[in-house]
Amino acid sequence: MTDYDTLIIGAGISGLLAARELRAAGQRVLVLDKGRGVGGRMATRRLEEGVFDHGAQFFTVRDERFKALVATWLTEGLVVEWTRGFADSRGVWQRDGHPRFRGAQGMTTVPKFLAQGLKVHTGQRVISASMNDDQWCIQTEQGGTLTSQNLLLTPPVPQSLELLDAGGYSLPDADRAVLEGITYHPCIAVMVLLDAPANVPEPGGMQLNGEPISWIADNYRKGISPAYGLTIHGAPGFSREHFEGDRDAAGKLLLEAAAPYMGEARVRTYQVHGWRYSQPVTAYPASYLAVSSTPPLVFAGDAFAVPRVEGAALSGLAAADYLRGLSS
Repeated sequence: MTDYDTLIIGAGISGLLAARELRAAGQRVLVLDKGRGVGGRMATRRLEEGVFDHGAQFFTVRDERFKALVATWLTEGLVVEWTRGFADSRGVWQRDGHPRFRGAQGMTTVPKFLAQGLKVHTGQRVISASMNDDQWCIQTEQGGTLTSQNLLLTPPVPQSLELLDAGGYSLPDADRAVLEGITYHPCIAVMVLLDAPANVPEPGGMQLNGEPISWIADNYRKGISPAYGLTIHGAPGFSREHFEGDRDAAGKLLLEAAAPYMGEARVRTYQVHGWRYSQPVTAYPASYLAVSSTPPLVFAGDAFAVPRVEGAALSGLAAADYLRGLSS
């Protein structure tokens, strides 16, 4: 049994930024994530020599606090401005003047940087969170037991609720009702390696906003892959219909629908990935939800206030501000 000041579940940008803020304030912090690496949906994967952003594709900047962070990341070469518009379904670039940023080596570039110097354990699936003697007790699938004074939950809200339910923790009725009202779109994503350039125009991204495909990115034109490869995101309706079925069959349907954007290129290989909680449909109106202060329990992530990468970042920072304030 190991004791910490704060345990953070989820090593996405929300959890990692919160961890950095709390560590800077002198807290003993541990971040746990069930995935093989950090980043959550800021995900980059290799398929042979191809490199694919298969989750979040870019991020925007509106808030001044986040703008200051991004300015630092730009200076350090972690991110670059990708584009100020995308091609529509006709292949016509719709320039709107609003900058979109991407990770310099893929979207995981930023989370990997944020994780440096932190105590982060990946491949650690938490199975329950319970309150015991005015502290939080976390059980992992590997049989470990961890305790802390504070608990910050940043996974998709349904997963966070499952952890508390498994630990027998009863949320206040009003908080549970609000949290259960947060819903998400699923997304079936296909990463396809091609033997020749695709027909996706500059800047390498197309917002189709229809069915069965909502988005196509050319990772080669995007500037992250040395090989020709597309990321295809199934639209919400298609993804919901096929999510629980044969995932490979769903991937083949998306490949067929994407054929016009492949041109004469042939498929070398492909992988299919399912994001069950891809994008929040409804969000909590504030940047975080503090359920308990004795001991502190806080929910944060991209389903709080602004359902974007920027919103997730600001949510983690706000949650850290709250927890830091309790101990000051």
